[in-house]
Amino acid sequence: MFYRFLAVLILVTTINYAQNDNKPWIKFEKENALKTMQLSKIQYSGDPKIDITYYGLNLTATYTPKFLSGAVTINATVDSASINNIFLDLKSTMTVDSVLQNGTNLEYTHVNDSIKIDLDKTYNLDEEISLVVYYYGVPHVSGFGGFVFDSHDNQPSIWTLSEPYGASEWFPGKDTPADKADSSDVWITVINDFIPVSNGSLQDTINNGDGTHTYHWKNHHPIAQYLISLAITNYHQYNTYFHYGLTDSMVITHFIYPEHFNSLKNLLDETDDMISVFSQRYGLYPFIDEKYGHAEIGGSTSMEHQTCSSMGFWSRGVVSHELSHQWFGDLITCKDWHHIWLNEGFATYSEGVYLEAIGGQTAYNNFISDEMSSAKNATGSIWVQNINSINQIFNGARSYAKGGVVLHMLRGIVGDSTFFNILRTYVADPNLAYGVATTEDFQAVAESVYGQSLDYFFQEWIYGENYPKYTIGWSSLKKTGGKYQVSLDITQSINSNPSFFTMPVQIKISTSVGDTIVTLFNNEHSQNFSFDVIGKPIGIVFDPNNYILKSVSSVTDVEDIQVPFEFKLAQNYPNPFNPVTKIEFTIPEFPKGANGLVTLKVYNILGNEVVTLVNEQKPAGSYEVEFDASSLPSGVYFYTLKTGSFSRTRKMILLK
Repeated sequence: MFYRFLAVLILVTTINYAQNDNKPWIKFEKENALKTMQLSKIQYSGDPKIDITYYGLNLTATYTPKFLSGAVTINATVDSASINNIFLDLKSTMTVDSVLQNGTNLEYTHVNDSIKIDLDKTYNLDEEISLVVYYYGVPHVSGFGGFVFDSHDNQPSIWTLSEPYGASEWFPGKDTPADKADSSDVWITVINDFIPVSNGSLQDTINNGDGTHTYHWKNHHPIAQYLISLAITNYHQYNTYFHYGLTDSMVITHFIYPEHFNSLKNLLDETDDMISVFSQRYGLYPFIDEKYGHAEIGGSTSMEHQTCSSMGFWSRGVVSHELSHQWFGDLITCKDWHHIWLNEGFATYSEGVYLEAIGGQTAYNNFISDEMSSAKNATGSIWVQNINSINQIFNGARSYAKGGVVLHMLRGIVGDSTFFNILRTYVADPNLAYGVATTEDFQAVAESVYGQSLDYFFQEWIYGENYPKYTIGWSSLKKTGGKYQVSLDITQSINSNPSFFTMPVQIKISTSVGDTIVTLFNNEHSQNFSFDVIGKPIGIVFDPNNYILKSVSSVTDVEDIQVPFEFKLAQNYPNPFNPVTKIEFTIPEFPKGANGLVTLKVYNILGNEVVTLVNEQKPAGSYEVEFDASSLPSGVYFYTLKTGSFSRTRKMILLK
């Protein structure tokens, strides 16, 4: 879901992407995580005795007064030995008028956000049940939206955003992503001034002769309850097309606030290029027989509703992010919110895939570098431990940035062609496509395509925490025949879980006769490698392609890849902090004649210098400095890196 910028991760107050990282995650080992995964099923709403097969929403929405009424048809099969009652999820803020089965009123109670229904008889395993729930009220706004009465340019608007737990705010159903309906219909009646938009294909528009009209949208594919959506206002409709064959095309319908259309047109026109790129990388757009589109909404939020993303914020990144969710999130949906990285990490990485397609390797490398900087702020495991917290499910540094970086690292291990073959195979897997998945499902596909176990990789990066911090040292010894023996020591700082990271690492050795790259499998806390090269070694680069989320704390005759061609001052991590934080910066080669003096100083909010962390000449390289603020009071501080004509300041927060 959601793009990770400004108010994209929003509840009622803004949760900033870069500031949503200081949570007290519980440390754990994998086996405890798996136990928690099983126990967490009780955190979900939804009757486990039934399997939803169909939602039919027949709704009427008014803005004056703000009101929603509806009749929702729910078809299900029995997923238990025998039952004579079920329950559906619907918030108690809505009023249930009646529940019908085969035209007969059923007995029910509606308390504690649950409709408990006595069926007309006992039903056995795999038998079908069909109910119609009549209800009305003013939906409650919660989480990232739910059901929102809004406005734009003095015009009324209504929109929904149900991820993760908001569907039951406005329609009855089974509120868990694990149970996807086979198909859905939405009939929505509104005044003639409004265009109501929903999932799938537009089947019909009916003029009711009373100042209202009804739009019928049909979705022909399996859909999770949180992906069913509404967006209603005085839209300007703009159609473009994705051409996927000589004579075949799919409509892309953009429903835009009229006052924004001119400024957005170029970005809307780019959407077909994005679909083309992702179709080439992942497989043909999965809802090609229906549509793709955008429906503009308020709230500075964006959401990948199936076949029609709701857009409250616009940029190339957010458009490509939400579009890619049609493969990763809609076609294949995370089975539960513990595995949200299968949605958000994949969509974040897809932003880089599109930038690579249009901007080449440099654009991709810059994107990954930025994501790595954010990922270093991640606390706890990518596998979400507390899915009762929306903040924790949609943590920007962890579920988005670090999740995306995991895919970048996997690509580095298996190679480009194998990596995209893994993604295409995952998308096309008949057991997963139009269904749900866990990390273990994706891992199984990756291992099948790669032909080797990747268990070490998924265990440490999805169920572990933090990232490796390397110390590198090397030396060389001349041998006969122009050969030199290189001795390389790789040592990692002790981590919590895992205690150290197992990774293949690349080393580029520059010699008197040229460069060569060797790949070493680093699977010990402290490990020595020896190998021969032709020519005298002049220098080495650790991880030259920046495949690994890492830091290099100290080196001996080793150039780290993060010694690039520009100055950089990273955001301190963690931030906020108590009382210790770390600051990373990079220094390129200084111009000839420059003295290379580098200063890093900390100031309080009044501009008074608090401490000097660095004041010396430094060679080109990447550096990490620890700042201990034990003696300082809580508050906002600033740190400034200066060298030559370069000066950069960032803010940090000390919370005690």
